[in-house]
Amino acid sequence: MKEVILTPEGYKKLQAEIEELSTVRRREVADRIRIAREFGDIAENAEYDSAKNDQAHLEARIATLEERLKNARVVTKKEIRSGEVSVGTKVRLKDMGSNKTVEYHVVGSAEANPAELKLSNESPVGKAIMGHKKGDVVEAPTPRGAKKFKIMEIKAA
Repeated sequence: MKEVILTPEGYKKLQAEIEELSTVRRREVADRIRIAREFGDIAENAEYDSAKNDQAHLEARIATLEERLKNARVVTKKEIRSGEVSVGTKVRLKDMGSNKTVEYHVVGSAEANPAELKLSNESPVGKAIMGHKKGDVVEAPTPRGAKKFKIMEIKAA
């Protein structure tokens, strides 16, 4: 598995999710299995099948997250070069075509979430702006064709 780049916040979030799944959710699923067994014959027990299926999904999710955590590299403040776009910085971009401005938090792909304006360093726009400085104009491929963005501001997140 490839290296997973995380911000300190993303690392804590991942640890918390693993903790929640391996304690609270595991217990809930185990209780559902126990209750379903009490219904009698497990060969024709939809509740039991559903609970066992949920258990398999839960264990797979925990294994995936633990693997991600094992391969994680947390970006430290020292690694973030002042005035340069990198994982862990917040960057304000101006779309040169529409004149709209948006601020993104640049994160590793495991933390990316467009709804929270968390932009992956591996996304087309993320790749285009990495390493650039305030005032630079970069071109990035988008689904609707190439767009030009001007880097208006860069700050540590």
